[in-house]
This record gives sequence, C-alpha cells and structure tokens, in this order.
Amino acid sequence: MFRQLSECHLPPVVERECAASLTVPYAALDTLTELKENPFRRRVCEVFSTNASASLTFDQFLEMFSVFSEHAPRDIKAIYAFKIYDFDGDGFLGESDLLHAVKHLSHDLLTPDEYSTIVAKVLEEADVDCDGRLSQSEFIHVILKCPDFVPNFHIRI
Repeated sequence: MFRQLSECHLPPVVERECAASLTVPYAALDTLTELKENPFRRRVCEVFSTNASASLTFDQFLEMFSVFSEHAPRDIKAIYAFKIYDFDGDGFLGESDLLHAVKHLSHDLLTPDEYSTIVAKVLEEADVDCDGRLSQSEFIHVILKCPDFVPNFHIRI
C-alpha cells in the first residue's frame, strides 16, 4: 500500500536505511478508501508525523496502521484518540479542542448553541477534577467505557 501511494518509483526491495527516507504525502493518504471518509484524516496524519513536511515516512505509516489495527490494544487506541483530539497539542482537551472535534464529527451542521451544549455536557460528564479540561487519564477513563470506541477506531486493509 505504501508503494502505491509513494510519489517515487520504488524498487522491488528497499534497504532498511533507504526506507527511513521514503515518504507518502498526506494528499495521497486522502485517497485511501480507509481514510477518505474520516473527518479526522488530516489530523490523524499530523499526529503520526514527526515533521512539518505534510508527509509520513514508512515507519510512521506502519505505526499509524498498527494503531488502527483491529488487534491493537485498546489503551493504545485511546492514547492516540486523545492525541488526535488534542488539536492545540497542550496535553489536555480544553473547550476549543472539544469544539473542534465536535465540528469535525458534525461537519459544521449544528448551531453555535448546540456546539456549546455538547462541549459543556462532555466536560460535565468527564472532567473529574473540574478544571475545565480533560486530562489524558480522564479522557481514557471515559472513552474506554464507550462500547463503540474500539470497534470504530480501526482501519481495515
């Protein structure tokens, strides 16, 4: 799959040292059936990429598909879900992160009042220490109770 998405022509066998420098641009990943309908597809790529090049290396590509595998541990899935929702990268899910996530999920079809209500309810239910944001542990505690989380947090290839 990486070979199909890579912009450069790859030989049948690639040495490990060379594989580290091969990349797939985010735009190519957008064409994958497994990702193209995901409203977080760009954010997923950003979380797994360690540089600002708008691309994934082969190792990052493998890590992404490993985390989204049906066989990945649910705790690992929850950690990466948190990272995907932490849009500002501050290690917490604040109101702006939650609003951003809800807008992605709803495709911007709700009213401002509806967004505010949803964000307030999420914080009311999950913010154990009442600091107005969700820590990673608060998020994981809640998300692992959701029966649809693990079955839906995967990519089949």
